[in-house]
Amino acid sequence: QVQLVESGGGLVQPGGSLTLSCAASGSIFSINSMGWYRQAPGKERELVAINTYGGRINYADSVKGRFTISRDNAKNTVYLQMNSLKPEDTAVYYCVYRLMGATMEYDTWGQGTQVTVSS
Repeated sequence: QVQLVESGGGLVQPGGSLTLSCAASGSIFSINSMGWYRQAPGKERELVAINTYGGRINYADSVKGRFTISRDNAKNTVYLQMNSLKPEDTAVYYCVYRLMGATMEYDTWGQGTQVTVSS
């Protein structure tokens, strides 16, 4: 019922910046969280940042001070501005649309976009 389309990935040099966008369409429930995860080759998927309906933001320690998550509820879009990029930020980045129940979470994922940080 919900589809997420990501854009903005690419190749950037260390120290550079990149901004990712994720637009949700379909049957959108207004009370939701949207955020970003990433997965590097051979590693587990990890949380990058989550922006909840109530405005609470949670960042991974590895990106605090460098990445900024924001959302435009009118456009059902979440953004991830990435500054001071490091090679270890290289990964496939996935946006997530998350509905939360009392005991479960219901996630819809974007298709993923590759971010490569290299000289």
